[in-house]
Amino acid sequence: MKRITWNAPVILWFVVLSGCILALDSITYGNFSRHYCCIYQTSFLDPLFYLRLFTHVLGHANFQHYANNMMIILLVGPLLEEKYGSDFLLKLIVTVAFVTGILHILISPNTGLLGASGIDFAFILLASITGVKKGHEIPLTLIIVALIYLGQQVIEGITIQDNISQFTHIIGGCIGTTYGLSAKKTRR
Repeated sequence: MKRITWNAPVILWFVVLSGCILALDSITYGNFSRHYCCIYQTSFLDPLFYLRLFTHVLGHANFQHYANNMMIILLVGPLLEEKYGSDFLLKLIVTVAFVTGILHILISPNTGLLGASGIDFAFILLASITGVKKGHEIPLTLIIVALIYLGQQVIEGITIQDNISQFTHIIGGCIGTTYGLSAKKTRR
């Protein structure tokens, strides 16, 4: 008889924590994320500002936003965690959260940011690098994925006015690419 295993601890905990925050949001009418998981310009003396630099990736506007982000994370994340290890993936998530949070404050201080789409794009581009056999090769899949996903984000960022932060997607993708190109393979 087969048993269920907790196969990707970082990914699974990320999904569970994000789901718990979404549940808290439904009880508090969105106030939990607004106070603890949405990065926006506030006083540097506010201790929650520093917390939100990292927790904004756990909050989501609604179930559809959550489901869309978690689908990519659950499809790609376990493969990446198996290949690169839990510590590597946790560092990647923390880096994406911090960098996108800081850059968002610098570039769009009057709007809020929440969601894991920067992590999605980091994972997508990191996954496209996993076929590298030698340190000096750049896989064609990376170039194609970068052109499609990042190109789409640049075009949408210029032509569409919506509540989606294409800039966060681009930064997440760049961080995922950088981590992938500098990583030692098969850490686990």
